[in-house]
Formats: sequence, C-alpha cells, structure tokens
Amino acid sequence: MSRSEKGNPLDLRAWLRGVRDLGELKDVRGADWNLELGAISEVNVRKDLPPALLFDEIAGYPKGFRVLTCSTSSPARLSSILRLGIEETHHGLVQKLRGKPKSWQSEAPKYDPVVAETGPVFENIQDSGKVDLFAFPSPFWHEKDGGRYIGTGCCVVTRDFDTDWVNVGTYRVMIHDKNHVGLDMVPGKHGAIQYDKYMKAGKPFPVVIVAGCDPLGYLISGIEVPFGMCEYNYIGAILKEPVSVVKGHSTGLLFPSASEIVLEGWAQPGDERIEGPFGEFHGYYPGKAHPAPVVTLDRIYYRNDPILMGSPPAKPPNDYSYSKAVMRSALLFDALLAAGVPDVKAVWAHEIGGARMFNVVSIRQRYAGHAKQAGHILSQCGVGAYMSRYSVVVDEDIDPSNLQEVMWAVATRTDPEVDIDIIKRGMGSKNDPMFVAYRYQAPFSSKAVIDACRPYDHLDEFPDVAEASKELQEKVRAKWKDLF
Repeated sequence: MSRSEKGNPLDLRAWLRGVRDLGELKDVRGADWNLELGAISEVNVRKDLPPALLFDEIAGYPKGFRVLTCSTSSPARLSSILRLGIEETHHGLVQKLRGKPKSWQSEAPKYDPVVAETGPVFENIQDSGKVDLFAFPSPFWHEKDGGRYIGTGCCVVTRDFDTDWVNVGTYRVMIHDKNHVGLDMVPGKHGAIQYDKYMKAGKPFPVVIVAGCDPLGYLISGIEVPFGMCEYNYIGAILKEPVSVVKGHSTGLLFPSASEIVLEGWAQPGDERIEGPFGEFHGYYPGKAHPAPVVTLDRIYYRNDPILMGSPPAKPPNDYSYSKAVMRSALLFDALLAAGVPDVKAVWAHEIGGARMFNVVSIRQRYAGHAKQAGHILSQCGVGAYMSRYSVVVDEDIDPSNLQEVMWAVATRTDPEVDIDIIKRGMGSKNDPMFVAYRYQAPFSSKAVIDACRPYDHLDEFPDVAEASKELQEKVRAKWKDLF
C-alpha cells in the first residue's frame, strides 16, 4: 500500500478496498467504451442492491486504464462515502443523515484545505502540446448522446473573478477533440455565475476538471452548498480533517492531491461549440444540442493505472439516483419537523421522480387535517418545492420507500374527489419534460397532494389489513432464514 493510499482520506483506492471487503465491488473485463459499458451499468443499477462496477481491459485501451460506475447505489456504499459507518437499510441511512448537512455546513469554516507540494496525481503529466483526451476510456454512454463524456461523476473547480472564492461543482464535460472539452453549466449555478463574470471582463476563465476521485468529491460537488462556501471545506467537515490539495501548474486552481485524472485549462471569451444532447436526472433529453463554453486544455495529470469516475444521468434508477433519494429524504424529514409536523415516521424521495417529482411521507395521524398538513408542507417546503409533482401521505404501517405499498394505499385508502388537492402554478422548471405541454412561458407547474391515509374521521370503522403481523413476519423470517 502506498503512503498516499494509507494517509489520504480522500483517496479513491482506499475507499475501493473497503468496498471490496464489503463484497460490494465487481470487476468487469473486456467491455467496450462505445455504448456497452453504459448499458452494462444501467442494467446493473436496476438490480436490488447493485454492486459498484470497476471496468478494466476496456476495448482499445491498455490494462489498468479503468472506469468506475454505480459507486453510490447501495446503503452500505453510500454510508461509507458519507463517513457515517456502514448502514444497510434505506431508512436507517436516512435517520443517520438527518441533521448532518446543517452540522457539516456550520463546521465547514474550520476546515480550509491544506496545500501539499505534490501528490499521486502528478505521477503522469501530459503537457507541451501532448494533451490527448482519447488516452482515457471515456464512455459513449447512450445512443442519442452528443459525444463521449469524460465528465459525469466529476468535480469542476473554478475561481471567482473578484474574490478568492473557489467553487467545486458537478457539470457535464463532453470531449470535442484531443485537447478541447465542452462544459455545460446550468445558468444560475455557482460555476456559471463565476464564468459570466470573466466573460463580461473579457478575461479567460480558469478551469480544472477532476474526472476521478473518492465519490465523496462529486457527491458534495452536486449538492446545494451555500453561495460563497468552498466545497472542500464542506468535505473537510465530513472527513473531520482538511482536504489535501495541490495547485495546478497552469491555473493555480486547487484539486485533491490523490485525484485519479485531472484536466486543466482555460475557457476563452467567445469560444463556444455545440455540446450535447445529454440526458437529465429524470430520464429524458429535455434540451437539444446547444452552444456551450469550450475549455482548451493545457495539461492532464493522472495517476498510474488511472480510474475514471462515471456517473451519467439516465432513466431512473440511474447511477446516482439512490444517493439523491437518500440525501433529499433526510432533508425533507428535517424540513417537516422544522415546520411543526408531528409524528413523522419516515420520508422517501423516490428515484423514479429523480428524488424530486414523487415524494412520500408516512405519519401517525394525531388530529383532523394532519395528513393534508404534512402533504402540503412536503410539496411546498424549501427543499421540496422545486419540480415537485406528487406528494403522498401514508399511514405509519406503510413503508414510503416501497412503491407497491404506497400505491396500494393510494388505491385503497383514497377518495379521489376529496383526497387529492391540486396546486396550480407551482414552482417548476424548463428542464421538466412536461414543459413542452404547459401553456405558460414561465416555469410554472401544477402539483398534486394525495392523502392516502385512512380517513381520520373513520379510523375506528376502517377495515383491518389482512396480513400477518409485523412481529409474526419477523419471527418467520428468523426461523426460516434459508427459505427467505
């Protein structure tokens, strides 16, 4: 074991050893980067508790140039990424995560990254006109994609024009040719705000793209860290120690010293090319190919036997939808309690809705109107309002993460006329695939709140459920382990 793997808490290879010990890593040899690798990953992630996949001996590439997918797709792996101890159940992980984002945010200022003189990422350097993106097995993920994407599970590092704020975001990165990539940043995101400042000043925009590192890096790069806060500080708060970083030779931007593959370069004013199309978290191509900033690469740094991190969006469940479901479920749980909703038992932001469009809360009903209160707050709270479509409330005997149980409750405990509320002109998005059918130019969307609880005023009369008690089911499972 190298010193870097032993001593650097953000080293992907150290994390992979732990995952292998858990029995949650599967090696795949001989897959083709052209569509096959992506299709294998999609089929895999649709299994119950899918393993992470480490691809090697990829068609046309030397042994050791690897791609990792499905890194965050199980409770055990996700809990290990978030340094919460190994948790093997969805709801157990949600409970462990509750309150943590607020705590990590408050602790973040204590964990400025520490700059090291060197690191494993500098084991190999392409520069002086020798930059070649095709040296790495970047997948062509789906048939209708606009090209090969080296940046999906990536961290894009940028710096503010007039402050020292460093932002780390997850934005898609498409290969144009050997030394140019397209960088798609959604307007309003922190990286796009920084980019706009440089363009208005007529200055080149410095960019570093970390295309492989511990999955904690891209996981935190893809969440809503407060404006002006550096994600390295937030990651440090999770690790409980500062992130070890090094400086790029061209831009001076910071990136983790144990990164696997790092691209460094500049986006010049006015330099745009057609990028995309590429899928989104909800499983559609909502937008067409469009002009996007081009980054001209000066250097590529990479470790011996580098590992490219892949995490493409696709029809859910996709590579990262489970992680989004868990994290958003914990945030929604805390938001409901903060709003004064009592006796919340569990919350689940379903992967089928990209952890945004179909959310379920189970409660123990305490008073008339309790269920509607919970449903409307779930639909309209700060965490839940954006692109929410269906918010369902169920009784405590229903597991909100079990879609069959949820829809059984909807089918048998609702009167559509009185139990479905429609909110008109709610908060939507032009990224919504249904936006094409809406009559508004602004991103409005209607929302449904479904009270799928037993009618509160008929609780004593409502028929009993015909099934074995939970206690009996547990006894049977324990006695008949081999059968189940």
